[in-house]
Amino acid sequence: MSRIESTFGHLNGLGRKALIPFITAGDPHPAMTVSLMHALVDAGADIIELGVPFSDPMSDGQVIQRASERALKSGTSLKGILGMVLEFRKRDEHTPVVLMGYLNPFEAMGYGKFAHEAKRAGVDGVLTVDCPPEEAGELLEALSAEGIEPIFLLSPTTSKERIGKIAKFASGYVYYVSLKGVTGATHLDFSEIEARVAAIRKEIDLPVCVGFGIRDEQTARSASGIADGVVIGSRIVQEIENSDKESVARNVSAFVAAMRNAIDGKREPT
Repeated sequence: MSRIESTFGHLNGLGRKALIPFITAGDPHPAMTVSLMHALVDAGADIIELGVPFSDPMSDGQVIQRASERALKSGTSLKGILGMVLEFRKRDEHTPVVLMGYLNPFEAMGYGKFAHEAKRAGVDGVLTVDCPPEEAGELLEALSAEGIEPIFLLSPTTSKERIGKIAKFASGYVYYVSLKGVTGATHLDFSEIEARVAAIRKEIDLPVCVGFGIRDEQTARSASGIADGVVIGSRIVQEIENSDKESVARNVSAFVAAMRNAIDGKREPT
């Protein structure tokens, strides 16, 4: 059983939903990424999505674009990111790590080499924003050979037929993009999200996680009432951007802990 499957099984047995924070590897500095990953877990994260910075992050809003720019300016590379995951695994053998990014860095390394090195480092899943299943054959083959799970995005405009097609390739969980737009947008319609998640579940027998636009306790709580997991990215990256080096881990931890409490139905004391 994979770490991702085991995590969702454990949470399901407890009647809890997955909290999946996203950070960009190398932001605010490569030397701080591993400590931030541990801080996320300590604050209640169940799975970590680790962004691979890219020079043209077309689906990301300005917050994550700036994070990619900071990370690349600091010399963050795919090889370096795999080293970060390997370092993370020295203390944490249980929390799944999913690399989220664009196809070019994986292709540049070579799919076979990338998959082999990712498995060796302890990567559990890979989500490529700009690689539809029709064009993912070589990458999927390389990931499958190493037991790494391909995570796919679904959107409000994904048809029933296309959901069925993606179901043939997806593994681990599927990531439902809750709105039309880029990361960091805020105009969420939870009645529409609920209807779409229900439709997805009829076609795909995997956990469905909701992301894009989850920014506070209210939206996290609402999303967790619908989906199997909640992905929070831009709001966490904002905490990183707005914190100095001395306070960044503390501020990120406090925010993620508040999201954990919200998803679990707990309220902060007044």
